[in-house]
Amino acid sequence: MRAGAYQGPPFCLQPGARQPVPSSWGRARDRPLLGLARHVAPVRAWQGRLGRGAHTWESLGAPPGRPRDDRCQVPGHLRASGAEALVAATMEQQGPAGRPPSAPTASFQDAVRMLNTLQTNASYLEQAKRQRGDPQTQLEAMELYLARSGLQVEDLDRLNIIHVTGTKGKGSTCAFTERILRNYGLKTGFFSSPHLVQVRERIRINGQPISRDLFTKHFWRLYQRLEETKDGSYVSMPAYFRFLTLMAFHVFLQEKVDLAVVEVGIGGAYDCTNIIRKPVVCGVSSLGVDHTSILGDTMEKIAWQKGGIFKRGVPAFTVLQPDGPLAVLRDRAQQISCPLYLCPPLEALEDGGPPLSLGLEGEHQRSNAALALQLAHCWLQQQDHQDVGELTASSRPSVMRQLPLAPAFQPTARMRHGLRDTEWLGRTQVLRRGPLTWYLDGAHTTSSVQACVRWFLAALRHQERQSTGPEVRVLLFNSTGDRDPAALLKVLQPCQFDYAVFCPNLTERSLSGDADQQNFMVTLDQVLHRCLEHQQHWSRLDDGGRSAPSPEPAGPKPLLLAPPPARPGRSTSLVFGCISHALQWISQGRDPVFQPPSPPGGRPPFPVAGSKTRLLREAAAIHVLVTGSLHLVGGVLKLLDPSLSQ
Repeated sequence: MRAGAYQGPPFCLQPGARQPVPSSWGRARDRPLLGLARHVAPVRAWQGRLGRGAHTWESLGAPPGRPRDDRCQVPGHLRASGAEALVAATMEQQGPAGRPPSAPTASFQDAVRMLNTLQTNASYLEQAKRQRGDPQTQLEAMELYLARSGLQVEDLDRLNIIHVTGTKGKGSTCAFTERILRNYGLKTGFFSSPHLVQVRERIRINGQPISRDLFTKHFWRLYQRLEETKDGSYVSMPAYFRFLTLMAFHVFLQEKVDLAVVEVGIGGAYDCTNIIRKPVVCGVSSLGVDHTSILGDTMEKIAWQKGGIFKRGVPAFTVLQPDGPLAVLRDRAQQISCPLYLCPPLEALEDGGPPLSLGLEGEHQRSNAALALQLAHCWLQQQDHQDVGELTASSRPSVMRQLPLAPAFQPTARMRHGLRDTEWLGRTQVLRRGPLTWYLDGAHTTSSVQACVRWFLAALRHQERQSTGPEVRVLLFNSTGDRDPAALLKVLQPCQFDYAVFCPNLTERSLSGDADQQNFMVTLDQVLHRCLEHQQHWSRLDDGGRSAPSPEPAGPKPLLLAPPPARPGRSTSLVFGCISHALQWISQGRDPVFQPPSPPGGRPPFPVAGSKTRLLREAAAIHVLVTGSLHLVGGVLKLLDPSLSQ
């Protein structure tokens, strides 16, 4: 599995005991991660910049006298062998002979810690990239895990599954679909990825994440079952995403849901959810270029992977796609006798009735809503429900695209209310907090970021000005995996940001006991080097394509910042070591909910950045767009809305 394929949570720097750091940091192996100096391209250069004796907050320009326990330590779970530390920590709470604790005695955090040991650590991941095996074999392995867990593939037929793939909008499509069907009084299951704050978000019953107790019970039941059935011919435990997929199937069966909406992880053909053999209906949302190291580097190759979820005789729906990918989907469907339909636009379903109101903002959500309506309508028909909406036009062939159009119908009141009431955090989400407005969207492909920009600019146009004072626009960005950050950042240029802020997906605010935010998939070197590259890309774009300035002389500084003197139209770019520090700097204490502890003596937490904050402190309105990574959005939400961690 490639690094770009990761479906797990944001990272977290944990305060506490010192941990060894990557060897590239030189001899000071226990330095805290505080921040960096600007324009450092290679990560190796941090050694000289931090200095051999940089062990304290004071030596890096932070307020003197800060308590030792508040220092931000490099966590062991970012080392190549970090999983071992979590296993050891969990084993300390286990019973005789190292057996996992039983559900009545184990906590939710125990379960999540053990789950995290199933993540593929960074060093193994690099090796797996070079030695990737037959993907079909991986799918067969998933079926073996299912059998070892006590289920057969045929058992999944009882879940009445709606299986959805796509590059953009598949999660939103699933959310719309689930909410519509819940309005019919049905008990729904919903499996999605990644999670934003807590891992239990991935498995939902009636739209709500399963409880901590239910997660803990089902986790240990499945874990122990797999432990009991291992032998020399099996790898004892499936990887992180596979385990959660298995667990979702068990939860949905045990809870006796009427249907399960299942979102594909990556691709389709070889995704571990594709052990589903008889879904009720399948959907393909908008296609784009993403996860190219796994799915291929063209939309046609990606379409082939997505079409792998089609099943013989099972109706499938897709939205308007470019001709090439659409032809691939059509051919894949014809090869296995899958009836594939093209969704008419949402306007066709609004004819003769009032406009449809969507709970998710953005023009691009109309395509997702159109697909969701067809999926819900088809599911209801297949299950012989009566109130499914009156047809308004017959299906007719589309001559140009050689795909039949799905029938247009008049959405029922329950469908309309479902679309209106849909909530899906981190996707075109707006949080208004005093002078600050946070715009959160996990867009991470070129086309989805384009849609994000259109939504953001439209939201700015429609927002009423609360005062006549100055307004400031801030970008908070990160990207991961094999995505092209330069292309994403170029798309964001028309937003005319006053500040561009970059940070890794490290919350830092989580305590060592919060396992939801742990990740073994990349090293600390990798994530911080990536942020430096983002800033350099942005500087070049701001300079009209000219090279970024040379690095400043070495010296300890708490963050990356300070481009050359500003010119008209040029934004200030900064890099912070974690999300918490970035939010503190952006908000300047003006967010009434996000109020981190004041530093000792009332001194500003980032003295080097102080001269750049006047505009933020005096602005009548601050508009902050957070985008580029769902994991970044999740980390921001965790800090801005503490209730999500309850």
